[in-house]
Amino acid sequence: MTDVLLKAESLTASYGQIEVLHGINFEVFDNEIAVILGANGAGKTTTIRALSGMVETTGIITFKRENISQLESDAIVRKGVAHVPQGRGTFPELTVEDNLRVGAFIRSDNEVQNDIQNCYDTYPVLFERRTQTAGSLSGGEQQMLAVSRALMSRPQLLLLDEPSLGLAPQIVEALFERFLTMNKDHGTTMLIVEQNAQLALGMADRGYVLEAGEIVLEGSAESLINDEAIIRAYLGG
Repeated sequence: MTDVLLKAESLTASYGQIEVLHGINFEVFDNEIAVILGANGAGKTTTIRALSGMVETTGIITFKRENISQLESDAIVRKGVAHVPQGRGTFPELTVEDNLRVGAFIRSDNEVQNDIQNCYDTYPVLFERRTQTAGSLSGGEQQMLAVSRALMSRPQLLLLDEPSLGLAPQIVEALFERFLTMNKDHGTTMLIVEQNAQLALGMADRGYVLEAGEIVLEGSAESLINDEAIIRAYLGG
């Protein structure tokens, strides 16, 4: 049986006095792609931020059976969790290559340059732009860079916050194909929050639906994509 890699139990998250997540429970299994669906304001981004140690929480978050609930963000990265935030999140004044090197800040091995080259092999446009500042890239190129930078830490779990937001359909398709390759060929486990339910469920193993800070549906991606409530709310049925 596949091991649980990440588990959230009775997870709440707040901004000051405002509670956004209300005791949610979910888990992500090793080597799978899981998605969290929901409308704007449902709490999707807050969920990812909570798992990354970026927002005040209660409850328990375990990663590889270790409680990481009270760890700082950089310590969570060192445990093997990388976060690609909504809105790209690159360092706009740094070059493409310097952004990639920042992604490897926790590493001291001799393979960093090889991994940078792997990023360039995957996204040749980043090699072409390697001396340009990240802020000069297109939206799609910045998302490629943000994902590549996250992978430079060699994470076991990749958290992706609305990776399709604001991108042209052909760029989104290429990015999601890359996510599938990373999962199938390299065993990278992923938790993706998305509004594009059709796209997300089409590649995922498991899904959760978040509404107003509570998980209201969960199941295999196949069962959710055929669920009448999902079809009405998210698939235009």
